[in-house]
Amino acid sequence: MNQSRLTAIAFGAALAAALTAPAGAQQRVSVYTAHTANIVERLIPEFEKATGIKADVVKAGSGDIINRVRAEAANPKCDVIWSIGAELLEANPDLLQPYQPKEADKIADAFKPTGAWLPYTGIVNVFVVNTRKLKPEEYPKTWTDLAQPRFKNLVSMADVEKSGSAYMQLNTFLAIYGDNDAGWAKFKTVFNNTAISTSSGAVPRFVNDGEAVVGITLEDNAYLYLKGGGPVAIVYPADGTSAIADGMALVKGAPNPAGGKAFIDWALSGPVQDLVVQELGRRPIRKDAKPLAALKPMEEIKLVKYDIKNAANKRKEYIDRWHALVQSR
Repeated sequence: MNQSRLTAIAFGAALAAALTAPAGAQQRVSVYTAHTANIVERLIPEFEKATGIKADVVKAGSGDIINRVRAEAANPKCDVIWSIGAELLEANPDLLQPYQPKEADKIADAFKPTGAWLPYTGIVNVFVVNTRKLKPEEYPKTWTDLAQPRFKNLVSMADVEKSGSAYMQLNTFLAIYGDNDAGWAKFKTVFNNTAISTSSGAVPRFVNDGEAVVGITLEDNAYLYLKGGGPVAIVYPADGTSAIADGMALVKGAPNPAGGKAFIDWALSGPVQDLVVQELGRRPIRKDAKPLAALKPMEEIKLVKYDIKNAANKRKEYIDRWHALVQSR
């Protein structure tokens, strides 16, 4: 029997031992996610096989997911929100139902939840560069390097209003250069070089395909193209970046809360955390999980403090200022 088959059997056995469908639960769960399609297609069959629950998945940007859940609040259609920006969950506690997962004690202290939402994985904001378009000495080293004239219209970034990761990237920049007019003026110099995408998942694809030479993206999104042999490299900004958790949460008034809880327990289980790390390039949030050896060790990355509460509280202000930048073009 080959090694991949043995791994699949071990993975299934570990999940079966850890998880069972809740007694009396409906056998369908509604999941809203900002995960890219390739991750959804890889993970959802594992959930269904492990629990016996069918997942009905709606995929959209983080902002669109929250807007949809709010629009449905009087008659909720979603059971669990999966993998969206933590600051959006932090800013909308009235839409969420607190839940203590089965293995809450396994969550690392750095990712302990602060509200009604739960961490799912650790994510790092990075640059992805096209190695056919740029030599190593030409890679941007800092956020402000992206403002150089040679990158005019060649920097890809997602729409801050729609993408939770792009909103994190804006907040990371302001954490480094100042949450003030001077910081925004400096961000504008970078913004003026960007081509805005409506999808965060499209950013590394544009770089991989040569439509852009640099992308501002999540480490795992860039890693998938690197792993696939694409002409890309990952750059960790020398002036700092952020490493935070993306989140998931049970929806208040969910039609199948038992199924939603089963999904959260599955997503936090050891085998699933190992899978998202080893195959998808995410950082684990469990104390007992090992990070991917192919990625730069966290202690070698310059990190800045990311204030989730501040990002949540200032979302309207920041989105308004983002709109002003868009309209100024």
